Amino acid sequence: MRPLWTVAEVVAATGGRPEGLLEGPIGSISIDSRDIQPDALFVAIEGDTHDGHDFVGKALEQGAAAALVSEAFHARNGGSKLIVVADPLAALTKLAVAARARSQAQIVAVTGSAGKTTTKEAMLTVFAAVGETHASVKSFNNHWGVPLTLARLPREARFGVFEIGMNHAGEITPLVKLVRPHISVITTVAAAHLEFFASVADIAMAKAEIFLGLEPGGTAVLNGDHEYLHILFGRAREAGVSRIVTYGFDESCDWRITGYEARGGRRHLSVVHDGQVHELSLQVQGKHMAANAVAALVVASLAGEGPSTAAAALAGFGAPEGRGESARLGPADRPLLLVDESYNANVASMTAALEVFAGVSAPGGRKVLVLGDMLELGPLGPELHASLKDAVLKSGADRIYLVGRAIDALGKALGEGFVTAQTASIDEIAEAILSSLAHGDAVMVKGSNGVRLSSLVKLIRERFA
Repeated sequence: MRPLWTVAEVVAATGGRPEGLLEGPIGSISIDSRDIQPDALFVAIEGDTHDGHDFVGKALEQGAAAALVSEAFHARNGGSKLIVVADPLAALTKLAVAARARSQAQIVAVTGSAGKTTTKEAMLTVFAAVGETHASVKSFNNHWGVPLTLARLPREARFGVFEIGMNHAGEITPLVKLVRPHISVITTVAAAHLEFFASVADIAMAKAEIFLGLEPGGTAVLNGDHEYLHILFGRAREAGVSRIVTYGFDESCDWRITGYEARGGRRHLSVVHDGQVHELSLQVQGKHMAANAVAALVVASLAGEGPSTAAAALAGFGAPEGRGESARLGPADRPLLLVDESYNANVASMTAALEVFAGVSAPGGRKVLVLGDMLELGPLGPELHASLKDAVLKSGADRIYLVGRAIDALGKALGEGFVTAQTASIDEIAEAILSSLAHGDAVMVKGSNGVRLSSLVKLIRERFA
């Protein structure tokens, strides 16, 4: 098997200047000196908190074959095993363009206000069952994550799945033009990042930028269970997209989900398309998770893989870490059930998670909710936090802990006697929550990543495993 790149290919693609560098293979690409593999290319990106140039020496000591560095760094430090460029991030983007140009893979791009990562992972599950598949790691979906993921695309891959995120208008366009997908997916449009948008309709228009990089003859795949579908259709037509496919619970969807029910510890549903019925049995919970799985079913079918193959692969699909992953900790007869939703939160994902938790039974104890702020909601933040009141009450929680400042509006909406405790940061309340939990309880942790509820999840796992 040929290497990911050769030194000569990287130099040619980036327009860089080799310094003290011999020809050889490049097996991987990294921007983190802590995960360098032998024969890696280390790209010294200047980030918000760290400058990768500070770690060039460490990366080379760890076994990197070469480091992609700036002219300014080389002028100050000299050195060998370097590829010198004006701007390492711009050079990484050029390498991404070269990776896409040589690839024969079927390429999928996915965005949406919620469910991007889960849908991407569902597609990875399906495609990996039939051929070599490359996909975004974690949530590498921004101005450096997308080029990095694309530059890592193996030349032999049959499928590539790329997550594209945004919190401002105009961010998706340059990224999707790099990826050039054959299929573009929008999982949903909902109130998220309203701090940077005047309305949810404006969010829909920003998400629709994903059509601007779609390859000629490509397909737009849209979730049909939201009120902004008409905006997406209009933008797709304006972008020259001739084929649009919808999926979801709405009766008008091309791939319509019916018969959703819980049975035998799994979720069973039927998907009706073109007069045929396809059955899915899923271990993930919630209608939103079912929709994410069906998106993978649709995309696999469009890519030429049979629905039965996709359905078989999806039977083993599990929720990614921090996005609904469930764990039973401790003794088998009386475990603590942990539902980890700590990665992110907006109104759509919070409501969906609370709906799932409403159907969860504690293995022999109490139901506990730990909810954190939904960030980047702007002036509508208080109203949107308060709007969760009914979903929280329907969840059947015996204890409710609130973390953050914006979520104070939810506490006021719930009223006196419903909130067990509330603090501005998780550090102030973590020990109190841990002390209140016991084997037999069921606890769900949900909030925006910036609230750092994942630290509580880690402590719960350590204490109750």
